[in-house]
Amino acid sequence: MIEQTDAMEIDRAVKTRHRQMWALGDYPALAEEIIPELGAILVRAAGVEPGDRVLDVAAGTGNAAIPAALAGASVLASDLTPELLAAGRALAAERGAELEWQQADAEALPYADGEFDSVLSCVGVMFAPRHQASADELVRVCRPGGTIGLLNWTPEGFIGQLFATMKPYAPPPPPGAQPPPLWGSEEHVRALLGDRVTDVVTRRQTVLVDRFAGPDAFRDYFKTHYGPTISVYRAIAGDPERVAALDHDLAHLARRHTPDDGVMRWEYLLLTAHKCG
Repeated sequence: MIEQTDAMEIDRAVKTRHRQMWALGDYPALAEEIIPELGAILVRAAGVEPGDRVLDVAAGTGNAAIPAALAGASVLASDLTPELLAAGRALAAERGAELEWQQADAEALPYADGEFDSVLSCVGVMFAPRHQASADELVRVCRPGGTIGLLNWTPEGFIGQLFATMKPYAPPPPPGAQPPPLWGSEEHVRALLGDRVTDVVTRRQTVLVDRFAGPDAFRDYFKTHYGPTISVYRAIAGDPERVAALDHDLAHLARRHTPDDGVMRWEYLLLTAHKCG
């Protein structure tokens, strides 16, 4: 019983840090300025139709949830971070989208088995620490024959390499946590979902990003807007040499991924599947 209590306390601490990390900076602005089209791409790929009951897991500000609602679906957007949900509500109101918003943990969703026709996540569930626990929940709350749709950054793509670049500077991950970009590996996601799904369709695509004037501009934007990057910098704030080294490494990463036309191409994996009946 004592070990179980300790494990629960550790889990609560991990989730608290996770919420705090995503509340740092200005992720709502980043999602709106850099990747606004990704959610609509996922909604179309998942075949969301009017009247469908849709759950957006780790919805953030509703990148997928809002397009699904505008397509006529009955949508519930869930996320661990209330600050992101508040921004999503405001954005939905601006766009005339009506949907539900609820704070929820992707690893322990408070919904019934088979409650939703479609269960989606757009660069969201990939950041939950325990991949199998989250995948099990995605499958559980989807009805038999329903659709699971995922859009995640690949390990080899720019954002996957961003996390690889930050890793040497970041604190050790909590026990059992796996790297987020693994969700962008088809083999990894197929293993997570297992034989509980069928009709798996995957494709790698890129989103074009021309927001940044140069590598330094990218680095400085992410230092002030992106919670995971801000968190790493805070962890090394007392070591000016490591801060300077990370400054260099992030600018170098952006330079390597910016071709002569100045347009970055960030790769993601788009996956859809049907839950076995």
